[in-house]
Amino acid sequence: MPNTDEYIGVVISDIGRLLRTEFDRRVRRLGITRAQWLVLTRLHRRPGASHSELAEMMEVEKATAGRMIDRLVANGWVERRTQPDDRRVKRVYLTREAERVHKRIWRVAEDTVDAALVDLAGPERKQLMSLLQRVKKTLVSEDEGGEGASRTGTRRRTSVASGRLNGRAAP
Repeated sequence: MPNTDEYIGVVISDIGRLLRTEFDRRVRRLGITRAQWLVLTRLHRRPGASHSELAEMMEVEKATAGRMIDRLVANGWVERRTQPDDRRVKRVYLTREAERVHKRIWRVAEDTVDAALVDLAGPERKQLMSLLQRVKKTLVSEDEGGEGASRTGTRRRTSVASGRLNGRAAP
């Protein structure tokens, strides 16, 4: 049985979970949940998204997204606007207050990541980001039916420099 602590998928998952837990601890005092923060972040990047688009971006059901939006409307953080050419479609926008909350929470997110990366020097941080962006790009291209699937799904890639195979020590 392989040591899962040395498997890259487990390590990435653990890091994501630990970052989310620490972030939640830090923002609890601001009175916002991670789910609400994710909605604010998505709307900050894509103002005027529809309920369906938000649900897709957040990978939740439309009803779940609708309930989240309802809570944010009640908090005064988002507003629904009817699409002029199709009154059935509601577009969602951040309010000024939500933009202020987003900025505050973004600083908390940056501080959380900075604390996690404190033991990495500047060049190491840049290298880590570059490598993670490459992995993300590959996964996005696979998800979109690109060529990434044939590279990673049918053969293993070896990194000569590191002597590692798919994130594990090469045999």
